[in-house]
Amino acid sequence: MGSPSIAFSDARSFASMSVANENLSEQQVFEGIVGCSTALMETLELVRTVAPTDSAVLIEGETGTGKEVIASAIHACSKRRDRAFIKLNCTAIPVGLLESELFGHEKGAFTGAVAQKIGRFEAAHGGTLFLDEIGDLPLELQPKLLRVLQEGEFERLGSTQTQRVNVRLVAATNGDLGRLISEKRFRSDLYYRLNVFPIWVPPLRDRAKDIPLLVSHFVAKYSARMQKVIERIPAGEMNSLTSYSWPGNIRELQNFIECSVILTPGSTLCCPLARLRSGAIVHSEAEPVTLEDLNREHICRTLEQTGGVIMGPNGAAARLGIKRTTLYARMRKLGISRSNKTSEYRVAKFHFR
Repeated sequence: MGSPSIAFSDARSFASMSVANENLSEQQVFEGIVGCSTALMETLELVRTVAPTDSAVLIEGETGTGKEVIASAIHACSKRRDRAFIKLNCTAIPVGLLESELFGHEKGAFTGAVAQKIGRFEAAHGGTLFLDEIGDLPLELQPKLLRVLQEGEFERLGSTQTQRVNVRLVAATNGDLGRLISEKRFRSDLYYRLNVFPIWVPPLRDRAKDIPLLVSHFVAKYSARMQKVIERIPAGEMNSLTSYSWPGNIRELQNFIECSVILTPGSTLCCPLARLRSGAIVHSEAEPVTLEDLNREHICRTLEQTGGVIMGPNGAAARLGIKRTTLYARMRKLGISRSNKTSEYRVAKFHFR
């Protein structure tokens, strides 16, 4: 599966944003971005600001937030948009081959080097190089990266001839580079060279307003791919998806909706919400969660899914595997009302991940 989409709602949501390339529509420049939350708009305003420059950009954020999409948008809005956008994940290449991937090698430079190979920097000449998970770059390669950023020059492995390139670097990390510096695992001079213009990509839990838009986007995407017609997303299930905190962010949501579309037999989306409930319940440190709290939350969640219906084969009692009289008794004991305040109580007390 490809990179996760980030968030915008549609072209109207960001029509006021200027784009460096007037020949490209905003829809093309921000392709795959679905949402309109304040947090996202602030991030994209930074993209619009820095894109026309040649400054290095350091994109920070949790895994699955769509840092690669932000990097792509920076390139698409830049003066380099007609040149190559080259990507490399620093954790995806074995350490012994990473130097060759970045800087290339000459024939015979090492065992198996049967021909000359240009590296990612040469391939990105005139364009943009995106280095993901920059915090995992081996310490011994960091001076070479610093040199090419400062001087625009390097040597291929096995060569004494200096190569010169003009590359705009965008790096990303989901780690704490400050901690890596204190642990002597990342050079501070390289950090300052990379961190010319930092951009923080907000986690999905800070963009709850975008979740219904993303859900609809992914449902349309996967139902079309699987040749299904899904016309309805139940309000209860959408509420559950919105209240979940998505520790894996957009990537997790995308995978969850793909699974949901696979499991949907008809025109109404069927979400395997048990997968979300199986995650840990995160609570305020000042207010410990008791077993009674967990039972109350589980019943409230089930009532929400059934729209307050208790009896019948699809009612809350059947889903919980207990008799309806037992469920009524537990609701009275736990102080659960069948009014809308039930869900308000749940959201106030808990958030999910």
